[in-house]
Formats: sequence, C-alpha cells, structure tokens
Amino acid sequence: MQPLLVEAVPNVSEGRRQPVVDRLVEAAAGSPGSRLLDWSSDPSHNRTVFTLVGDRAGLLTALLRLYEAAVDAIDVRTHRGEHPRVGAVDVTPFVALENASIADCAAMARSLGRLVAERFGIPVFLYEDAATRPERRALEDIRRGQLDGLARRMARDAAWRPDFGPPTPHRTAGVSIIGARSILIAFNVNLDTGDVTVARRIARTVRARNGGLPHVKAIGVRLADRDAVQVSMNLTDYRRTPMRRVFAAVEREARRCGVRVADAEVIGLVPADALDASTADSLRIRRFRPDRLLDARLRQPG
Repeated sequence: MQPLLVEAVPNVSEGRRQPVVDRLVEAAAGSPGSRLLDWSSDPSHNRTVFTLVGDRAGLLTALLRLYEAAVDAIDVRTHRGEHPRVGAVDVTPFVALENASIADCAAMARSLGRLVAERFGIPVFLYEDAATRPERRALEDIRRGQLDGLARRMARDAAWRPDFGPPTPHRTAGVSIIGARSILIAFNVNLDTGDVTVARRIARTVRARNGGLPHVKAIGVRLADRDAVQVSMNLTDYRRTPMRRVFAAVEREARRCGVRVADAEVIGLVPADALDASTADSLRIRRFRPDRLLDARLRQPG
C-alpha cells in the first residue's frame, strides 16, 4: 500500500508573545514522519496557524508535542484576541492529501481526540466529517458564545457533553475541537476604515449562512495593530466559490458602505489551482510568494 499523506492545520490561541510562538514552533517541528510546512501569527487575532503534513504516527506525535507546549504556556482565562476561540489549541482539522481519504482523517481525529483527553484532561469535541452529532458538525456552532457559551451548554445539556474527556473545560486550556474536513482557504480582506461595524455588515452580507455566497464563512474584526478592520473568511469550497468572486463581492459591498479595500491576505498555504501570481496581484494579496502555495511547499526537500 502507498503511504498516506495527511495535512493537519492546528490553530493555537497565541500570536503576540514571540517567545511562546517560538516554543510552539519548536514543539511542532522535528518529529519523524511529519513536516512543519508553515506557521503564521497575527497579534490582533492573537492566534497562530500551523500547517503540518505527514503520516498518521508522525502527525500524532508532532501534534501531541504542540498540545503539550500550548497547555504549558497559554491560559485562556487571560487570553484576549479578535478571533473566536474555546481553547489553547482551539481547533485541529485533518485534511486528506495523497493516498488518504476523509475516513482516514476522521479516524485520525478520533485518535488524537482520545489522546488529548487522556494526557491533558482537555474536553474534545469532534467536528465536520468526524462529528458524532449533527449539531456539532459546523465549527461555528460548537464555538458559539466562545468558551463561556460552550461551558454553559456543557453544564446544562447532556447533548453537549464532549466526545472525549471531562464534562467541564480544562482550567487553563479550555476545550479543543478536532475534526476532518476538505481543504479550505483562509482569506482576509482588509478595509481602509477603523469602523468595525462596516466589516461586520459586509461579513453578514457575503457569508453563506445569511444567504450570501455559497461556501463562505465570514466575520468582521478590528485590527488594532493596523488601525483598520477586516472581513475574515474561510472559503470551504474554493472551486465552487473562487477567491476572485469573493473578493469582488467584498469590494462591491465596501463601495456601498463608502469605504475602499486596502489589501487582502491568505493565512496558511493555498492550493495551486486556487491562486497564481496574476490572481494574487489582482486580489491585492499582501506579501504573496510562490512558496505560499501548498503544492510548491510539498515539493521542497524536507
């Protein structure tokens, strides 16, 4: 049998303290059978997104090292950031790449969830294609109300007991959400205004949940470090709703609100069939380089 190659994209609730980010990077890197391809920190979101690839054993080893470092360094009781979160390692999705299926990824999510709960005492909820209940399939439904809201549901409703681990959040590490999903693109459009209500209005207009673009999730956030605001989006099917279409919709709504688009950015790595240099230029993507493409990074020597 051909070896499996799976991607994991853990999102950790720390993007401001560089020594802590350095410790997290060191923990995620260097495990046999896995490679850390990329990491991206943002101080306003106060979040770091990692991209790892590897086989089952290698990824599980690397991710457990990352969880250990995050649990040691992050206290969600004092964490502040624009991005919604429920835990120190907020969400860890697995994505099928070579010779892997979504079922393989769901099995890895269950294995990691069980290990995280056993080793660290963190409640774990499974989501997307690893979900055990329909109301837990969507990440935003689990994260509704952030940690305080989820903790209340856990305490009051038996349907919101975690899939693994204790029935109450970890004192400092909160809760972790682990799952299996298709490739998505984290695509943010920055607006030349400090009025966050504009970003939130545009997000409501373009996201699928409110009748906007299919396969688009969006929130509006303030970027305190840039004195600007952002429409922060996940494109869950970039082939059906391409980046150009999403950018055009945000730009059109921005004009209606009397503001202009400053620039855009991608978080993590992007599939080559979604973005090239010409498209990146037309979308005004900041600091685009060919090595931001997942395909190119995979071809680089380990």
